Amino acid sequence: MDFQTATEKAKAFTKTPPDGVFLEFYGLYKQATAGDCNISKPGALDLKGKAKWEAWNSRKGLTQDDAKKAYVATYEKYAPQYA
Repeated sequence: MDFQTATEKAKAFTKTPPDGVFLEFYGLYKQATAGDCNISKPGALDLKGKAKWEAWNSRKGLTQDDAKKAYVATYEKYAPQYA
């Protein structure tokens, strides 16, 4: 399975994954599509933005190709539960 297919299928999950799983997907997606985190950390009151920033920044240094492979592997790991 390729990255594009995995992203489309992940968006079509019939069950909503918990926040931790969502953030795992989000961090890998941003790293795969944009590279290392290039925005400043949101303020303490922006809890959702801060969590998303931390999920992305935790992937710093991972190549875009490796992030795509990890995203596909993550999809395959969670698909049985949420697809």
